[in-house]
Amino acid sequence: MSKEAILGSIRAALGRAADAPVPVPPPARIVAPEVSQEARTTQFLEALDRLNANTFHASTPEEAISHVAGLLAGRAAIASNSPLLAELGIVSMPGVLSGVMDLETLREEAEARPIGITSADYALADTGTLVMLASVAEARLVSLLPPIHIALVPREKLLSGLDELLERVPKPAAVSSSMVLITGPSRTADIEQILVRGVHGPGELHVVLL
Repeated sequence: MSKEAILGSIRAALGRAADAPVPVPPPARIVAPEVSQEARTTQFLEALDRLNANTFHASTPEEAISHVAGLLAGRAAIASNSPLLAELGIVSMPGVLSGVMDLETLREEAEARPIGITSADYALADTGTLVMLASVAEARLVSLLPPIHIALVPREKLLSGLDELLERVPKPAAVSSSMVLITGPSRTADIEQILVRGVHGPGELHVVLL
């Protein structure tokens, strides 16, 4: 069947003539549910557990710092330029490199170091998703290249889900070159439906909720 025949069938099904203008699309229907902070926390941690991510709910900044130090265990890491990581002193830990601004150097270091440490702009409680808006503070390479990703997320960044995110950031392209949604460790079953982790990104994810 020719291209024009296919398009003609679609137009006929829609009741539209070939020269008819495209109608204005209806407004997006966004409904963010009312969810308490405690319920969001529970949902978020449970969702991450189902995704085989590792979670730690820190009661104090000191607990978060100690937990990250234990995860590093002397290994080299690269940290994003997030103000939160600087505030917590994560960027000053032994073996942690931060403040890299040159893109080629950032790529080389992110490839060479086994651990990437970031914060997150938002997190979605219902799916356990981290929302990363690419910026000078949060370069995508830090969360995507190293095989292990550690993310520190303030509890006030927890949103109920995608609808609330789109209320907060209705036009992501206006504020960032990309908005990355990270839902658990990287995994795929493209080849013979066999689940493999770490193919398209970190195979190990640790989320520290502050």
